[in-house]
Amino acid sequence: MAKIQITIPPIGESISEVTLGAWLVSDGDYVNEGDELVEVESDKATLPLPAEQSGVIKILVEEGTDLKIGDAVAELDTDAVGAAPSAPAPAASAPVATPTAAPVAATGGDKNYPSPAAGKILAEKGVDPSSVSGSGKDGRITKADAMNAQASAPAAKTASAPAAELSAQLPSGGASREKSVEKMSRLRKTIASRLTEAKNSTAMLTTFNEVDMHNVMALRSKYKDAFKDKHDIGLGFMSFFTKACTKALMEIKGVNAQIDGDNIIYHDYADVGIAVSTPKGLVVPVVRNAESLSLAQIEKEIKRLALKGRDGKLSVDDMTGGTFTITNGGVFGSMLSTPIINIPQSAILGMHNIVERPVAVNGQVVIHPVMYLALSYDHRIVDGKESVTFLKMVKEMIEDPARMLLDV
Repeated sequence: MAKIQITIPPIGESISEVTLGAWLVSDGDYVNEGDELVEVESDKATLPLPAEQSGVIKILVEEGTDLKIGDAVAELDTDAVGAAPSAPAPAASAPVATPTAAPVAATGGDKNYPSPAAGKILAEKGVDPSSVSGSGKDGRITKADAMNAQASAPAAKTASAPAAELSAQLPSGGASREKSVEKMSRLRKTIASRLTEAKNSTAMLTTFNEVDMHNVMALRSKYKDAFKDKHDIGLGFMSFFTKACTKALMEIKGVNAQIDGDNIIYHDYADVGIAVSTPKGLVVPVVRNAESLSLAQIEKEIKRLALKGRDGKLSVDDMTGGTFTITNGGVFGSMLSTPIINIPQSAILGMHNIVERPVAVNGQVVIHPVMYLALSYDHRIVDGKESVTFLKMVKEMIEDPARMLLDV
């Protein structure tokens, strides 16, 4: 019997530990070479671990386990090609859903039998697997089926004695006393660690300005249909701000720099990180050489990276090496904030919501759409004059977008 170990491969520079995510196969399944076996969560991305050869898998490690590079997570019996295993017992440490019929054959599964990842999702939703129609092979319930399944009413929890006593004193329908505890994901722990490091290791300061969005909104409204017809992508505000920032970054070099020991590294290019909120947390994929891209190219690259982030497909390379970051809290309704620097970068631009406000135009008070901007920067590299000048340049280019497009 030839067996090979499935181990955690090197994922990227500086990554030494990962967390095992959802198993995409069951213990005893027959898998083909290239099949995705399990999700691996690093501090930057969630990546699938494929089978190097075909065979029958034996799961050794349960979901949620913290592992080091090189640790074994499963064994693959490569002599079992084309053969069905005889009712293999699940590994003691692996969370495997219990089927209601016969054990799963190596070449498929029984109808309504969920994969481990699907079983976990259904259990969290309180959905009976027998009520879900599987779209996988032989009717197997896939992860996507489970995510789309309709949740049933959650079962009532038993209240603790103090809570029950308090509940008796409350009117019917009184306040809940329930709470839940969840383990922090590796991504969330990394976010927490990096934000704390940024606050503690930089001389961070924030400067603000306001931008009259009237002209850029009028330009977008006039050309958005023609833009979409020609480039097959929508014209949003992020491309305008990205382009404005790249032009300012080429002028104000310190905002596009970073400290390396006793040295300061200046960049003659702008790799702009765009903060994206995903189901697993905040990620910052990077638009490479954004200074050389057109508005349409920027929009397409942002969309491509955002979709990869939504689907958990971002690679480590997608999220490393940025020289400057833009975050848009305005999509969630934020009026004003002080964004935290994405170290080792020296600055980050925060965009906010657009609200109609009274502004003075040619001595007259008019109502225009206004956005507040915030630039957080590392005062060790960037002086106050540079930060204010940078933000003023961005403001002027957004308020008069023709300057930006004509490069004047």
